[in-house]
Amino acid sequence: MARVFSDPVLATIHSKTAPQQTYIDLASKCPVRDLGEGVYALFRMDDIRYLNRHPAVEQGFKYLGSDRPAIPLGLDGEEHRKYRKLLDPVFAPRQVALLADKVRIQAHELIDGFVDRGAADAFNEWCEPLPSLIFLSIMGLPMEDHAEFLRFKHLILSDSQTDVPEDERVANVAEAVQWIQGYFNRDLDARETESEPRDDMIGWLLSTEVDGDRLTRPEVLDILGMLLLAGLDTIASSLGCILSYFARTPQHRERLVAEPQLVSTAVEELMRFESPVTAAYRLVTDDVTLPSGASLPAGSWAWVSWAAANLDPDAFPNPLEVDLDRKRNAHMSFASGAHRCLGSHLARLEMGVSLTAWHERIPVYEIEPGATLHYSGNPRAPRTLPLVWPT
Repeated sequence: MARVFSDPVLATIHSKTAPQQTYIDLASKCPVRDLGEGVYALFRMDDIRYLNRHPAVEQGFKYLGSDRPAIPLGLDGEEHRKYRKLLDPVFAPRQVALLADKVRIQAHELIDGFVDRGAADAFNEWCEPLPSLIFLSIMGLPMEDHAEFLRFKHLILSDSQTDVPEDERVANVAEAVQWIQGYFNRDLDARETESEPRDDMIGWLLSTEVDGDRLTRPEVLDILGMLLLAGLDTIASSLGCILSYFARTPQHRERLVAEPQLVSTAVEELMRFESPVTAAYRLVTDDVTLPSGASLPAGSWAWVSWAAANLDPDAFPNPLEVDLDRKRNAHMSFASGAHRCLGSHLARLEMGVSLTAWHERIPVYEIEPGATLHYSGNPRAPRTLPLVWPT
């Protein structure tokens, strides 16, 4: 979907350290922007919420580099509901709460590796490896493989980087898909020789049933691929954005350190303000008229800006003000409607527990003097996060 990338504003907005005012300006000038070639950009909360729940709207990107739809992200209608019914209980708040100690221990172990230095590239040494290690632990995969999983993530997500040539992006995605399917197939082959399923997520997938039948190998692979990408990147990007924000705004960081019980509302507010997952595509299958009065014709594509919706003044009073006490915070950073993020409760737990661990160990920190932050595409995150602190 190169049309959005060809728009000079939309192609660069997510690479800014502070893009918030630009999103507000875009929404105020034109809530629905015709980008040509059947693509429309949506910026207002009411329009986006309505579109997400409309029966004539489907998920945009279904395949994530494979020739089969990702499960459940790439499905719609009854097929989508079938798999969400299977997976939603696994990621319910009560279930993910059992992982809190695992996240806390892993967060502290990574901090042990650099805390005495008084400096670190916090994104590459902490934000990025942490969710990768948690994912491997949940899946029952070797922890020492996390570097290879991060390489997979970088390859497949190059598809969203506007500064990577298109032919290189295509080749990277193909290489990533081949690697990850080979990796998981080898693990599944080994498990098939075992008499009992292991007590981990993959073991559960191999032993559970949908409509009375065990999941097929392709179904398991498509679920694992989706969980992998979401588990490795969305949380890492969110941690990077949030930690970067606190490093640049000491008054909010100091308050969170003094009142650690605010971590849950702080995470929600900074997910709203920073919007690490900036946008997504939806396919319009029938004519749709939005609350704003704009019309989307059948067969068109909607590029829905979660980031702009999260700054809509009609939805959030004083949207440019970060309020760690904000109570009503129905942001779009986990999407909405049928395709609302499956792992949102796990993401919240990982971010809350790990940020608490960070501030217990490193309560005072800042961006390294003279350093310039460069943000990636979608998901949005600082490519490096050089932090310094007193020792």
